[in-house]
Amino acid sequence: MPLSGVIFDFDGVLADSEPLHLRAFQHVLAPRQVALETTDYYEQYLGFDDEGVFRAIARAGGWELTEATLAELITRKGEYFDGLVQQGAALFPGAADAVRRIASEVPTAIASGAMRSEIETLLSTTDLRRHFQVIVASGDTPRSKPAPDPYARAVDLLRQFTEAAGLDPEGCFVAVEDSNWGIESALAAGLRCIGIAQTYPADALRGAHSVLPSIDHLDIKAVRQVCLNA
Repeated sequence: MPLSGVIFDFDGVLADSEPLHLRAFQHVLAPRQVALETTDYYEQYLGFDDEGVFRAIARAGGWELTEATLAELITRKGEYFDGLVQQGAALFPGAADAVRRIASEVPTAIASGAMRSEIETLLSTTDLRRHFQVIVASGDTPRSKPAPDPYARAVDLLRQFTEAAGLDPEGCFVAVEDSNWGIESALAAGLRCIGIAQTYPADALRGAHSVLPSIDHLDIKAVRQVCLNA
C-alpha cells in the first residue's frame, strides 16, 4: 500500500520533555502533599494527557477532584511547563532533521496527549511548526490514548493535504510512537506503527511493526518499509 502520511507522537518521540512534564506535575501536586515518584510516573501515567494524569492520581490517592480544581491544576501545570521549556531546547538529538526528511516527502501531523500550547511552544522555538499540516492535542478528541481517537482524528484531518499532494488519501498512514499506550492507539485507528526506543527499551514495544533505537534513525525508507505489507 502506498505511503500517504506520517503522524508523530510528540513527547518521547520528538521532544525529550517527559522529565519536564514530571517536574511540572510534581510542582503543582506538592502543595496538596502528593508526592509523584519518578517510577510511578513512567510506569503508570506516561501516555495519559494532563487531565488523565490528574484524575488517575486523585483516584489512586482517594481525594476528591472537582472540575474547578482539575482545571486549575491543568492550567498551573501548563504554565510551569512552559517556563521550563523556555529555559532550553527540549528536542531529542536528530529529531528536527528527521521531521524535515519526512515532511519533504509526505504530509505530516502530530497526535499527542500534550497541551496544544506546549506543542506550539516547542515547535515555534525550533522552527518546526511549518512542517506539520495538522496537530491533534489534548482535548481535541472525546478520548485520549490508548483510545484510537487522536490518531483517527489526525488521519481524517490529514487526508485533504495528502490528496492535495497527489497521494492516495486512503493509502497507508504511519504513526511514530514511543509507548505502548500510543502504539495501542495507533493500531486501533488502523495505522501502521514505528516504535522509537527512547522512553522504553525495544523489546517493550513489540506491538509496533518496526522499532528504531532513536528518532535520528527515522527516514523515508524506514517509513515506506512498514507500509509494504499493509
